[in-house]
Amino acid sequence: MKFAWPEDLVPEFAVPHATVPIIGRDKGFPVRRIYCIGRNYAAHAREMGADPTREPPFFFQKPTDAIQYVPVDAVAEHPYPTLTKNYHYELELVVALSKGGTNIDPASALDLVYGYAVGLDMTRRDLQRGMGDQKKPWEIGKSFDHAAPIGPIHPAAAMGHPARGSIVLKVNGEAKQSSDLSQMIWSVPEQISRLSEAFELAPGDIIYSGTPEGVGPVVKGDLIECHIDGFPGLALRIV
Repeated sequence: MKFAWPEDLVPEFAVPHATVPIIGRDKGFPVRRIYCIGRNYAAHAREMGADPTREPPFFFQKPTDAIQYVPVDAVAEHPYPTLTKNYHYELELVVALSKGGTNIDPASALDLVYGYAVGLDMTRRDLQRGMGDQKKPWEIGKSFDHAAPIGPIHPAAAMGHPARGSIVLKVNGEAKQSSDLSQMIWSVPEQISRLSEAFELAPGDIIYSGTPEGVGPVVKGDLIECHIDGFPGLALRIV
């Protein structure tokens, strides 16, 4: 489905559209939706107080304008958000789709993938937990300005489909998260398949595929350094 403004409602202002640069390409990747999977590494599920067994996966979304592009050759400044006193990092492999559909078979799910990137699911943890304790939606803890830092997208045609490899996050030089992509509870093809049962996926959708154990707080001045095997490093400074 294509969206078009009714003729009598055409805005007289520019509406920016989120795009992410692509390695080796002049044009960027236009982002349609941001999906995130929760508790997709067993040890992280335990540290969040959940059962790490293969219970059905659950997903949430972030707005596309939450994207903050992080170049690989610089330290990006990441603003500490409002309302929180417990601001957490979550390092993740990001999957970018160039095809869509519904009820996708896991065996063919990787055919939808255009490429991959390194990303962070930044979280106002105190707000997330507070709303969860009240049995209210915890969107305010996940969906806010700059909540989805991301590096450039690397086409799968060039790099293949990473299913294993180290994933490491450091804060001020000290390793906080350290695991392997193979430790995902639900693999990338399985995530795509499950998502396509609930939503019609489309080109431009990206999926944050879950974070390992070791999530924790950062404060102003902290330096976050991210590494996933096969990708250049990513760095941000909390300001």
